[in-house]
Amino acid sequence: MPDMSAIVNPQQRQFNPYAENGGTILAIAGADFTVIAGDTRQSEGYSIQTRYAPKVFRLTDRAVLAVNGFAADGNMFVKKVKQRLEWYRHAHAKDMPLRAIARLIQTMLYAQRFFPYYVYNILGGIEEDGTGAVYSFDPVGSYERETCRAAGAAQSLVQPFLDNQIYFKNQTAAQGSPHPAHLPLPDVLSIVIDSFTSATERHIEVGDGLEMYIVLARGRTLPDAVAGLRPQELPSAGGEKVFVLKRDLKKD
Repeated sequence: MPDMSAIVNPQQRQFNPYAENGGTILAIAGADFTVIAGDTRQSEGYSIQTRYAPKVFRLTDRAVLAVNGFAADGNMFVKKVKQRLEWYRHAHAKDMPLRAIARLIQTMLYAQRFFPYYVYNILGGIEEDGTGAVYSFDPVGSYERETCRAAGAAQSLVQPFLDNQIYFKNQTAAQGSPHPAHLPLPDVLSIVIDSFTSATERHIEVGDGLEMYIVLARGRTLPDAVAGLRPQELPSAGGEKVFVLKRDLKKD
């Protein structure tokens, strides 16, 4: 007689289309620059899939996007954003402004809200008025403009450090000398490097390499302290400049 338990008892099948691939991204906006950074490790659980998987992508001469979460969704989303920006460039003979790119990303994420891209996005760059800006997004499109934001596996380690160093939380300024509104670029780069160095020590999903994109406003040049680090300047057609600075992180 056939086993009737398979018919009588309910059976369940599960399929999870998403995976968590680790890594961490962050961005910090200055008065006339923005730094966007991410590590290069891609992992799943205790397995390192690759030691070089970029999480930071240049969109235009004044906009850089960092993505973190499910690597396949992140790569596809970046591809679609670049496609939309190319259509805009062909139609208007100019690049889309940073503020409009933020709204475009919000619309694209919200359109997929019933089967969302499992990625956390941070957009950084230069606004039309020459100021640095950072926009952070959740997977379904909620976003806001901020001065700094971290996302990814080590967000709980990095964001409190940024709150203290960038927003000066829990710091009392010396009498007669208030906290500065914006830190200079050399100080920001030091904070970014320290953030990832410390996160690598404490989180197994962060490490291998660090890529930092520096977007400078029109007419600005790198300070001597940063130029001495020999960042690579990317070709650009406009007045804004984009540099890439790479560093090694621990590989264990």
